[in-house]
Amino acid sequence: MIKALNLSKSYGEQILFTDANFVINPGERVGLVGRNGHGKTTLLRLITGQEHPDSGTISIPKNYSLGYLEQHLQFSRPTLLEEACLGLPAAQKYESWRVEKILFGLGFTKSGLQRPPEEFSGGFQVRLNLAKVLVAEPNLLLLDEPTNYLDITSIRWLIRFLQGWEHELMLITHDRSFMDSVITHTLGIHRQKMRKIAGETEKYYTQLAKEEEIYEKTRLNEEKKRKETELFINRFRYKATLSSRVQSRIKMLEKAAKLEKLAPIEELEFSFPEEFMPAKVVMQAQDLSFSYHKKEPFLINSLNITVEKNDRIGIIGQNGKGKSTLLKLLADKLGPLGGSITRHPGLKTGYFGQTNIEQLDPDKTILEEIIATTPNCTPQQARNISGAFMFSGDLSLKKIRVLSGGEKSRVLLAKLLVSPSNLLLLDEPTNHLDMDSCDSLLEALDAYNGAVLIVTHNELYLHALVNKLIIFDRGSISVFNGSYQRFLSELGWEGDQEAEELKIKTPSNTRPSVNQGKVLRQERAEIITRRAQVLKPLEQKLSQLEKAISQLEEELRQNNQELITASTNGDGEAIANLAKRNAEINVEAEKLYSELEKFTGDYEQATEEFEEKLKSIPTL
Repeated sequence: MIKALNLSKSYGEQILFTDANFVINPGERVGLVGRNGHGKTTLLRLITGQEHPDSGTISIPKNYSLGYLEQHLQFSRPTLLEEACLGLPAAQKYESWRVEKILFGLGFTKSGLQRPPEEFSGGFQVRLNLAKVLVAEPNLLLLDEPTNYLDITSIRWLIRFLQGWEHELMLITHDRSFMDSVITHTLGIHRQKMRKIAGETEKYYTQLAKEEEIYEKTRLNEEKKRKETELFINRFRYKATLSSRVQSRIKMLEKAAKLEKLAPIEELEFSFPEEFMPAKVVMQAQDLSFSYHKKEPFLINSLNITVEKNDRIGIIGQNGKGKSTLLKLLADKLGPLGGSITRHPGLKTGYFGQTNIEQLDPDKTILEEIIATTPNCTPQQARNISGAFMFSGDLSLKKIRVLSGGEKSRVLLAKLLVSPSNLLLLDEPTNHLDMDSCDSLLEALDAYNGAVLIVTHNELYLHALVNKLIIFDRGSISVFNGSYQRFLSELGWEGDQEAEELKIKTPSNTRPSVNQGKVLRQERAEIITRRAQVLKPLEQKLSQLEKAISQLEEELRQNNQELITASTNGDGEAIANLAKRNAEINVEAEKLYSELEKFTGDYEQATEEFEEKLKSIPTL
């Protein structure tokens, strides 16, 4: 069990999180969510001891092992298999079959097992590091964006592998469908605080939005009450007969903590500018063939595809099979070796390539990079676009060289907004974006009135967008006219026989068994009964205090009326008696207000504790 207590971390003036508390219990698979730059990777580094908190502690049990996916690539064995076997626990060091099973699942082939690790691409070398971590079977597996270097078939295998993971897991990924398919709990970093709940990301974000809405309503209500109290104080400050009541209200105002207005969360919100397309067909490829080396077999061979003006085409398959190459051919970044590509004269293309990040000028500012996209881009247009991509004000003057991978991806997307288009060609646009930005991009693509060809391993995008597929699988390239769900149902992936289709996890396929359900219902019933036993006496006490305070205030009001009459009549004895009683009322009211404040706090704390207990029980 991992336990974080009062954890705080900042870099200079940038505060990532303060007073964070959470526990990872045995068997929990936790999805870590939050904006890029808000401290997700930093938290993993704190857990592994690579960094240290500014304050607070992380408790890790003795002999508890951690497995962290490293991005640095350094190997010491002559073959892929021998290197991967380094991850095996000592008791299993000769069981290489375990390693082979994982390597094959991650996309390696039998013929590659005896090749040196250095011969593989950077992406496959990261997969090798992932295999070493998985075979080690650590008590806590820490994965930071593991899907960035995996193709769709490897991701589907990894989902099944992690669903059967018996130890603890903490996962960072921009791929919501991947995360929700794996996790049992969500841990979020939001407004420099952390919260963990049982359930998927949607439940976390829904609860967060609801609580912030309640907070804002409460803040406005308290602000109204505060203004009313201030008005009372200012109106009667110099009235001798009400001086004690005024002082009581002043003390109440001083004690009451003022709820600050929540700072707005900057959202990636934009739409792609559109160029009208009068024709039905925008592009057509006939017998398209290509190879980087003439002596090698064609990477793309005799492909025929027609792109209509409202098509949403997903290009899917294993890495290294030609998906990005196909997109470059269609974007006119490469020329075909065979066949032809016919483009409508009115075609305006927007292209986002994985390697385009390297083509950004490191010495330019974000604003300058956007302006340089086309001579027609004005500084004001560039500033507007920068703002839409969360680079408003001085942030747009940051140099490209100091940006993170996610920020550079946002700059590339921003450049697509400079010129209207009727065809978008996107190569893994979600890599390096955070989950919220991925959601915003999906909304923008869904609203775009043009054609889209997208290379992606994000199955949420495929399910939500595409009506046609170009598939690299079973050693060939083919076109499938239909949705991604229909493809899974009718064809499916090669080697994906373990499940006819892998759906995004929903409550219906994670429902507890009958016996489990009975236990959970009993547990929920016990908590509800206990909640009533605890809260009812507190509610009665609060009601009694409010009634007593109301009676005192009514008596005080009547006394003040009688004081006016006695003063008019010159009745000194009545004035003295009434003044004495008013003083007693103020003392009694002050005592009752203190009790009311205490019992209100007790009631709110108890209510919150019982709500958390109920939320921790899975919904039946």
